[in-house]
Amino acid sequence: MKYDFEHTNGTRYGTGSGKWQAIEDTLHSRPQDIVPLSVADMEFKTAPEIVNGVKDALENTVLGYYQPTPAYYKAVGDWMKNRHHWQIKPEWIVNTDGIVRAFHVAVRAYTKPGEGVILMTPVYYPMYHAIQYNQRQLVENPLIDAGDHYEIDWADFEQKCQDPNVTMFLMCSPHNPGSRLWTKAEQEKIFAICQANHVLVVVDEIHNDLVMPGHQHVMFPTISKAAEQNCVVMTAPSKTFNLAGFQTSNIIIPNENLRQQFLAILYQGTPGPNCNYLGYKACYYAYTQGAAWLDQCLQVIQHNYQLVADFMQQNFPQIKVFKLEASYLLWMNWNGLNLDYKELQRINQQEAKLFFDEGAMFGKAAQGFERWNLAEPTHYVEEALQRMKQAYAKYVD
Repeated sequence: MKYDFEHTNGTRYGTGSGKWQAIEDTLHSRPQDIVPLSVADMEFKTAPEIVNGVKDALENTVLGYYQPTPAYYKAVGDWMKNRHHWQIKPEWIVNTDGIVRAFHVAVRAYTKPGEGVILMTPVYYPMYHAIQYNQRQLVENPLIDAGDHYEIDWADFEQKCQDPNVTMFLMCSPHNPGSRLWTKAEQEKIFAICQANHVLVVVDEIHNDLVMPGHQHVMFPTISKAAEQNCVVMTAPSKTFNLAGFQTSNIIIPNENLRQQFLAILYQGTPGPNCNYLGYKACYYAYTQGAAWLDQCLQVIQHNYQLVADFMQQNFPQIKVFKLEASYLLWMNWNGLNLDYKELQRINQQEAKLFFDEGAMFGKAAQGFERWNLAEPTHYVEEALQRMKQAYAKYVD
């Protein structure tokens, strides 16, 4: 079956869409010709298998209280086994209503107020919040900008881990916003350093299904049995299938002691169910019937990436485009244009009518960067590139 990745449901102003509401709040208007390139929220129509499955659930179920079923656990386990070569057990899975909430739970469960948590920066901004809002100490391990990808500063990472006040590493894998896939060797080195210094690894793998053709993602717990027993892995169908609105995540914790610590904090806030019936159903249908849709989606994203990369090389070589190894979020360094990052934002939004995620939100080192959401019909990308070419003609020689 060939899926439709060229048509959308139109603008989403007034629907409660966080992505589109941010555009309206920023511009104080509802421009119909804006090109939405921000927020990890696809502009594609939802996979029909998921839509039909949820419709069937609504028509044939009493919407009372629900818990995950054996079929649900099997779907999650089969997905991890078939897509990621990781054999998990149902009892390892803890459901939460989102991975961002799980960041906060993990920080409170595994660290004490004032203790240090390492982030490889720049990184997904809610990770900063999970540390700072819970009165922990942010410990930055700045990544090395190698021009078209990030590399780890190993000496700095090891030095930070050796601090006895540092007790947790909150890892983003694949990396957001850098779209970097950490190799097995890199992850083995990370684990060795963390294990030697009693630093727990908590891994956000929400983008782990969105791997570009020709690349391979290695889940952290698969590098060794020791790593599997000494990590917490956060997964969800929400980025893969654009199901964030269903607020259903699977936090996988093989180590029973770590799992009980997580549950103790999770249930302090809400002792009842943490997800809803339709979220469970959407996840089930995504993982049992969504593989073909996902494979075609990745081809479209790869094509969009190549369009942007080729265009920038030909027209704006000053802009450094990072390799897109995973996710649909393209990381770009615009500092070569010699424009202040706030001026870049103004030109993009007001003149070109392009709405990116501004790099500064991911950390001070990312000022002058833009994050481009490529999960959109190709004609959006083509339109955006032409607008950019026209808008920047007077700013670039």
